[in-house]
Amino acid sequence: MHRNAKIGKIELVKRFMKLPNRKPIWQVLCECVYLTITYRSLPNHYFGRYLFIKGVTNITDYLPAKILQKIKAFFNDHSVAEVLENKLYFNFFYALPNIPLPKILMYNHRDMFVIDCKPYKITTSNEFVNILAQLMKTKSLDSLFIKGTYDCYGGENIYKLFANQLVTEQPKVKALFSEIVKTGYLFQETIEQHPVMNILNPSCLNTIRMDTFTDSKGVSEIMSAYLRISIDNEMWIKTEGGAITIDLNTGKLLSDCYSGFRYDVGEPLKEHPVTKVQFNTFTVPFFDQIKEMVINSASLMPGLRIIGWDIGIGESGPILIEGNTDYDITWNDYAIGGYLSSPVFMKAWKEFNKK
Repeated sequence: MHRNAKIGKIELVKRFMKLPNRKPIWQVLCECVYLTITYRSLPNHYFGRYLFIKGVTNITDYLPAKILQKIKAFFNDHSVAEVLENKLYFNFFYALPNIPLPKILMYNHRDMFVIDCKPYKITTSNEFVNILAQLMKTKSLDSLFIKGTYDCYGGENIYKLFANQLVTEQPKVKALFSEIVKTGYLFQETIEQHPVMNILNPSCLNTIRMDTFTDSKGVSEIMSAYLRISIDNEMWIKTEGGAITIDLNTGKLLSDCYSGFRYDVGEPLKEHPVTKVQFNTFTVPFFDQIKEMVINSASLMPGLRIIGWDIGIGESGPILIEGNTDYDITWNDYAIGGYLSSPVFMKAWKEFNKK
């Protein structure tokens, strides 16, 4: 959960051997051999989904990443994926049915920037700092988000910029400009998080990842959901957060929070390390509205039948941040307790295996 570097292989083994909550080594080896035979490849997902933890008995309900990738490719028409993968197109598309979205303040393609439907050519870092300062002053903003039009998975190419950094950290802002003008970015208004979510973690926006499956008749359903948290919102720092499963019926968090095998080696958190809120006492606000919004959003994309959605919770309700066809589906497999235990996923699984 803290700003950890990935653990080296030797240290990883040492920590794994000392885990008090892991299965006996003989059982781990037997289960790995069984899964290797079953899937005809090394079962890396055995460790990535924490199947070595005591009490996990349904190891065959979880699927290797290579199979999940094939399933996503099968159900998603690549020719229409641009609507989701291009974040500018995504915002234009979903604004039409009045789905709540983060407000776009500015966007660019290389040195051409657009503000309020007017183009501006910005060729120097000083011009960039000045136009940001004017934009934030005009809109009375303390901060904004800068997100790549493409390739912003897992926190890559996403920055939070505070107004005071335009003065106190100009060299960094100018360095950012040199990256931005290489491609395209969106500049979005910062979402004011719901007070209930701030109780859990006020330092950053805590987003929900849900994924949906749309059947051959066009009916969309939610397969899984988890809450992503972090404890750091500093600009320029990519922080490993954590994932906590959400009960799809109640919106309640389960008690364990993991941040990836290479970071915590199977040692779950029961409470937020800063606010000390216990996860199993927390319920996500507006959860029914979140589910309704995601299902409606999925139904508008009949050519993309398996989608991962990112949702923030603003002061007055849920906000759709983005949708992805090439999302990290492995964490959703973990969140639902193995996709093959999900009645919704089983509809996709049966159709996939009939191909």
